[in-house]
Amino acid sequence: MKRKVAVLGSTGSIGLSTLDLMGHAAASGAAEIEVTALVAGRNVARLAEQARQWRPALAVVADESQHQELKDRLAGSGIETAAGQSAVVEAARSGANWVMSAIVGAAGMEPTLAAAYEGAVIALANKEALVCAGPALLEAVRKAGGKVIPVDSEHSAIFQVLQPERADRVEKLILTASGGPFRTWTQGQMAAASPEQAIAHPNWSMGAKISVDSATMMNKGLEMIEAAYLFAMPAEKIEVLVHPQSVIHSLVEFQDGSTLAQLGPPDMRAPIACAFAWPDRLAWPAPKLDLARIASLTFEAPDLGRFPAIELARSALVRGGNAPAALNAANEVAVQAFLDRRIGFLDIASIVAETLDRIDQSGEMGTAGEGALQTARNVDAAARRIAVEVLPHFERN
Repeated sequence: MKRKVAVLGSTGSIGLSTLDLMGHAAASGAAEIEVTALVAGRNVARLAEQARQWRPALAVVADESQHQELKDRLAGSGIETAAGQSAVVEAARSGANWVMSAIVGAAGMEPTLAAAYEGAVIALANKEALVCAGPALLEAVRKAGGKVIPVDSEHSAIFQVLQPERADRVEKLILTASGGPFRTWTQGQMAAASPEQAIAHPNWSMGAKISVDSATMMNKGLEMIEAAYLFAMPAEKIEVLVHPQSVIHSLVEFQDGSTLAQLGPPDMRAPIACAFAWPDRLAWPAPKLDLARIASLTFEAPDLGRFPAIELARSALVRGGNAPAALNAANEVAVQAFLDRRIGFLDIASIVAETLDRIDQSGEMGTAGEGALQTARNVDAAARRIAVEVLPHFERN
């Protein structure tokens, strides 16, 4: 395999796993890899280390205040450096034919779309690009002749199981969820939960924001929206099933009663490897699934009373238009406030719900159609402003 690669979000957990996997592939001779660009948010030390190892033409830090340090660390290397959002977007246009989109949050939307316009294969780990601008992104990919391969373990599982020509034979898509760290907690215990407890995921190693989304199960709500766009499925055909062992990553139930599942250990390098090599398979030192040792797999319905984020997301999906973009923006504001210890854990969903009510009443939700990307940006900004206005009603003294 030959790959010209750009990694957007190279210093985060997905980016690190991507580079680790690429290192195995290059060392084994399984792939010939040229890195065109590496992009980080603000971790300049790690970005510079990665750049010296992989020798990209361009290294970008999103935080402009970190640019001088990046230049100093890469002085004499011959590697071009840049900073700021426009530079992040340019990195996505750096000539790569395979782009890992792993920037967390709505900040990843514009560079992912830039890669789509270039006709690249996009390994999509950024939920928000689909949630906020799914139809626009997929249309750009189609027109440019590229492809989106999901990296979320749940969507990767469906991608591997579901043949597009058989999509009309699907009865339902079933997204599995670990249940997060608070699966067995009472509502009272959850109300007192700390950020440290919320990010302590039982199965996966992820960044703080994504880990909190797992704890609220908003991640599963966002994944329902993603699945609806990726696989052209209506909301009523998408379900969530709690599976604490995180061995079955998702299931597809067909009209004839057959249900197909994709299984594997909870290691993000597996779906990354799938996206990197597709339609081939990449040999790497993957952890093997030992079902005899695991012995039992369990399942339960999600408790929608304790985890209302799932239904908030389903409602936004049914509403359509830019409601998912508003949902995502409000959630990002609320999660950050929780991580900053300004609000309680249960307040996250409450703030999202109130923000959606207010933006709906304000008439700022906008409409989909022509200019969908700019409309999504406008809705994102409006929802963030409203969420910030709502926050003081929930702040702890």
